Amino acid sequence: MPDQADKIPRHILPIPDPQHVGLTTYDAKDPNTKYPPITPLRPPRAAPNVLVILLDDVGFGAASAFGGPCQTPNFDQLAANGLRYNRFHTTALCSPTRAAMLTGRNHHSVGLGGITEMATSAPGNNSIIPKTKAPLPLILKLNGYSTAQFGKCHEVPVWQTSPMGPFDQWSTGGGGFEYFHGFLGGETNQYEPGLYEGFTPIEPPKTAEEGYHFTEDMTDKAIAWVRQQKSLMGDKPFFMYFAPGACHAPHHVPQEWADNYRGKFDQGWDKLREETLARQRELGVVPADAQLTPRHKEIPSWDEMPAALKPVLVRQMEVYAGFLEHTDHHVGRLVGALRDMEILSDTLIGPLRRLELLRQGRQGKVRLQHARP
Repeated sequence: MPDQADKIPRHILPIPDPQHVGLTTYDAKDPNTKYPPITPLRPPRAAPNVLVILLDDVGFGAASAFGGPCQTPNFDQLAANGLRYNRFHTTALCSPTRAAMLTGRNHHSVGLGGITEMATSAPGNNSIIPKTKAPLPLILKLNGYSTAQFGKCHEVPVWQTSPMGPFDQWSTGGGGFEYFHGFLGGETNQYEPGLYEGFTPIEPPKTAEEGYHFTEDMTDKAIAWVRQQKSLMGDKPFFMYFAPGACHAPHHVPQEWADNYRGKFDQGWDKLREETLARQRELGVVPADAQLTPRHKEIPSWDEMPAALKPVLVRQMEVYAGFLEHTDHHVGRLVGALRDMEILSDTLIGPLRRLELLRQGRQGKVRLQHARP
């Protein structure tokens, strides 16, 4: 609920400009010549910072925060100090899940029935978010938040993904973000990514041979952005959308991170499922009597796999696990920066379906004059 001291009418967005009602004199020295001060727009008092972290292709049984075999100590710490949800639903695809999360609506209703590369002119599948359905970042920006997106942006229609736009469906166009650093589309080379800053194509600051990795780079950018934001506008909360390329293909991670899992998956995936379920029962994220789902007949058992192929499959699992732990490490850097700035306790962190911070009235209805200016 909004602060009771907040007198700004927030039921229409953008918030209408204040209209001067009063005497307009001919002489600026006239004692009756006075006007109200220009007041920067801010959210209601005590509105928190918001950090949304979104990872691709990380199942319920992957991260150690939910009993998985991939060590994610920073996610574990966030979970220990917050809440674990075990009924979070996705659309099972990149673009639709993102669109649903960023708008709080069914993905078909915002044009993302499939990934952007599969778009057609059919309603619900054209990859165009309607002007009547504003994304959450835009709603927050129009209420006085600073907004930024880092990482993967798989919400832009394919025919707009060039330096010439048009940009009305881009993050920093009509998406509500004031700053963007990352890549467009479903995946990119994590050592040599195709990067954009805002609408401008840019080159990575160093080469793969010099130690470049995109997750580290985007984290550096995110930390620098939030430090600048709090230095220049400390009274203004931020909304940050942090979406690394992990753990989508390609699974690119420095070798030492993958090597940390040498031998951890030699037992194969059937035994791994049993081990994961046992840990999940112990954590309480599944009922004590939960049973594994039957393995689909299309998926062979580990024992059925050729012996010559098993080392390759084991290494794939090791690389994936290293990629997830590497990502957790950099998320920890970002969270640590918030802690160092003494703003962590004022920051809401997690995957969100809907944010009720700025809603007015019991039904939470907000009407937008121009949903995507």
